[in-house]
Amino acid sequence: MLSFRTRLILVTAFAVAMAYFEAAVVVYLREIYYPEGFGLPLKDMAGSIIGIELFREASTLAMLALVGVMLGRAAWERFAFFLIVFGIWDIFYYVFLKATINWPSSLLEWDILFLLPLPWIGPVIAPVLVSVAMITAGLLIARLYPRGKRFHAPALTWLLAIVGSGIILYSFMSDTAATLQQQMPQPYAYWQLALGLLCYAVAVWYAFRRLD
Repeated sequence: MLSFRTRLILVTAFAVAMAYFEAAVVVYLREIYYPEGFGLPLKDMAGSIIGIELFREASTLAMLALVGVMLGRAAWERFAFFLIVFGIWDIFYYVFLKATINWPSSLLEWDILFLLPLPWIGPVIAPVLVSVAMITAGLLIARLYPRGKRFHAPALTWLLAIVGSGIILYSFMSDTAATLQQQMPQPYAYWQLALGLLCYAVAVWYAFRRLD
């Protein structure tokens, strides 16, 4: 079995390569739909293109999840590697957009983040901070297993993680006028992002506190 360090290097390499692939696709889409430069409100896309994009995003999630399945030896270790690869992929996606088309101009610039089950929108800093939280949690969990320890999630950890995820997802998808009707978005609810991240932090802290 590969060492933890080797697996971490492999998962990072895959995530970075996947991020460039994803960024390249988005560059092509923006050249087609936003030749004057990307910005909100969103432009309407043909139904066939939307369908292709939905399946592309589902395929991306499947590939990232499969990396975790292949590199982990236990359920929580697999999930931890999924968190790591997802977070690195998402951050480097923006790194490569900046390197190729000099976008975004700042972390406060708005982006369309995801399409499933509804379009997600928000400032770039929001998914970046979520990704940092995912990488941190993933590393903390994954590092337990080479030491002969196992991760267990108490009921409160599950509850806080679900609530935090719900709050953050709501902050991305609640403005349906902007996501579904091509209107300008309402100001982003940063307090919801902060509350969701706090739930994540307490969830992880509580779980590790119970491991001692």
